[in-house]
Amino acid sequence: MNVRKIIGWNLRKLRAEQGLSQERLALAAEIDRSYVGRIERGSENVTIDTLDALATVLGVPAAALLIEPAKGARQPMPLSSGRKPKIG
Repeated sequence: MNVRKIIGWNLRKLRAEQGLSQERLALAAEIDRSYVGRIERGSENVTIDTLDALATVLGVPAAALLIEPAKGARQPMPLSSGRKPKIG
């Protein structure tokens, strides 16, 4: 697996585990939502600054985005689509 795919895999996994949409993650990291999608698909060459911004929002060290998934690991499941109801 190449590095861009590894970063995308880990980003999607961590984002989904925290229940964050691509839009919310992008907003908090001050980047474009479509850019997050391209990173997750492994089609974007991410800068260190962007990795750091994403990792900060996710509450993990940037190095956590570079860890290769175990062999046979399942692709992280997407969140259900659609907007979530506002609370409060």
